[in-house]
Amino acid sequence: MMARALRLAEKGAYTTRPNPMVGCVLTQGEVVVGEGFHVRAGEPHAEVNALAAAGGQSRGATAYVTLEPCAHTGRTGPCADALIQAGVARVVAAMRDPFIQVDGEGFAKLEAAGIRVESGLMQSQARALNRGWLSRLERGRPWLRIKLATSLDGRSALASGESKWISGEASRLDVHRWRARAGAILTGAGTVLIDDPSLTVRFEDDTAFEPPMRVVLDPGLATVARGRVREGGAPTLYLHAPDAKPPRGMAAQTAVAPVHEGRFDLDAVLRLLAQREINEVQVEAGATLAGAFLAAHLVDEILLYVAPVLLGDRARPLFDGLHIDEMTQRLNVQIVDTRRIGDDVRLLLQPQAPSA
Repeated sequence: MMARALRLAEKGAYTTRPNPMVGCVLTQGEVVVGEGFHVRAGEPHAEVNALAAAGGQSRGATAYVTLEPCAHTGRTGPCADALIQAGVARVVAAMRDPFIQVDGEGFAKLEAAGIRVESGLMQSQARALNRGWLSRLERGRPWLRIKLATSLDGRSALASGESKWISGEASRLDVHRWRARAGAILTGAGTVLIDDPSLTVRFEDDTAFEPPMRVVLDPGLATVARGRVREGGAPTLYLHAPDAKPPRGMAAQTAVAPVHEGRFDLDAVLRLLAQREINEVQVEAGATLAGAFLAAHLVDEILLYVAPVLLGDRARPLFDGLHIDEMTQRLNVQIVDTRRIGDDVRLLLQPQAPSA
């Protein structure tokens, strides 16, 4: 039942942010009498949708929910109160809600009403599902994913910077689903100048999604003449150095980020995005910015598409600026997932914490 609730929760992957994905299944014994998931911030939560589907069958039921029911009033009322009023007898939650206005208060309210509460069932899966939201709450910064395409010889672009297209069409379509679950697509000034990307989400079907913000790291605002990153319905944010002056009438948001010796303080950049309620950031940039994030130990996962091509030794590497001279300095990664996407192989990797 909890696995079913987690699958329901994931249906909100493209629409719930900045809220977490939550699913709920109501049962009478082994029979499912209602289920629901949180679709969009400001709309009913998973428990309320499940209760509406169950109707009068909620009384005496067990609720399997992927996150502790909320106990506060935001844009919607407390889910704990809704469960109590519906006469639910037992609540099984995958995990406690670390949000300061909940954090155990939902469980306490349910128990005070005589409802049996259990938590921890499939907790690791629930945390993995909402890793971005949890990262923002617990670490004060978004979950950072770097998307890269590489040749078999580990090259990400030709010496000129040209990279269209290393990966195949199937991989490029797959990237849009990862973009859609991110709160922001981040790139650097160099990528904008060379490729003039739009960084939007494009689906071939009618999949619903909230457009992620496009973020350009541009210390001197040298790329504002490139317009594709500002086209379409997605918002755009330029982060620049304190001494740069945005041009008048610029159709995009701008914000100052700390710059030291010509380079952005990347940790500060991520914290600034967290303040804007960004849960996940997907970086789509060149080897310099990708290497800077990796060297700063800010990368949570790498989405790597490996194409069956060779680009030669004059082509650019995946990551620049790592300065590894000895095997003891190497950066280890864990392979989380491997699958075939068209003619390419997609790897999901997680860098490991540096050893002492």
